[in-house]
Amino acid sequence: MPHLRIATVNVNGIRAAARNGMGTWLDSADIDILTLQEVRGQDEHLEAALPGWTFVHDEGTAKGRAGVAIASRTAALASRTEFGDADFDSKGRWIEADFLLGDQPLTVVSAYVHTGEADTPKQDEKWRYLDAFGRRLSELGQEGALALVTGDLNVGHRELDIKNWRGNRKKAGFLPRERAYFDRFLGEAGAEVRCVDGTVGTGLGWVDVGRRFHGDVDGPYTWWSMRGQAFDNDSGWRIDYHLATPALAERVISYHVARAATYDQRWSDHAPVVVDYSY
Repeated sequence: MPHLRIATVNVNGIRAAARNGMGTWLDSADIDILTLQEVRGQDEHLEAALPGWTFVHDEGTAKGRAGVAIASRTAALASRTEFGDADFDSKGRWIEADFLLGDQPLTVVSAYVHTGEADTPKQDEKWRYLDAFGRRLSELGQEGALALVTGDLNVGHRELDIKNWRGNRKKAGFLPRERAYFDRFLGEAGAEVRCVDGTVGTGLGWVDVGRRFHGDVDGPYTWWSMRGQAFDNDSGWRIDYHLATPALAERVISYHVARAATYDQRWSDHAPVVVDYSY
């Protein structure tokens, strides 16, 4: 079946990822579109790391921080970085590009949500980002549209998404209010959604491809701390997503997390999330 293979990964610095083996993985992964977060570099660094690819890129405001890109085997038809209110600094955190899935238009997003820190200004920025995220999902998710939001979204939606969820209930990344956003994003379109934080909202109808594909199982996780034995013990978080419109989710053929075989073969603290979409 003809398909488009789309992968997303937080590279934790494109230059470091390239030095540590990203190219070797790409040589055998047969990816058509690759969305990147935490690029932490300039166009020249992407060109060096991804020879033969085309890309669109939005650098972060602070040098060496954030940065999102979408690399592809064929050039994007168009791209955009506008996101949120005019006074909100989203540089390096949202980029979307248009492609064709067969003969139909497809919008692909690379998003990097703030890590946040509970009860600090960093968390306030995360709330603003998630508010804007929801507004853009509403716009992209019109009936029948083919759209995909990928990236390091820095929220574990459910207890299944974090190995040590009990110890993280008051920490950014698993706060009830953060998880409630995802309750709304993924709730039935137009339906009343009772959220984990006790609020009631309206579902936007998007599909968490990983959760739909694997069902109610632990993980599979996409991020593990570089410290201690987290990777070896598979004590991770599932915070890297493919969120698809229903029309696109129906086209999913396969989903997998490209977890390194051993700790010393990792080239990022995140693993790529790879999905095939039929056309």
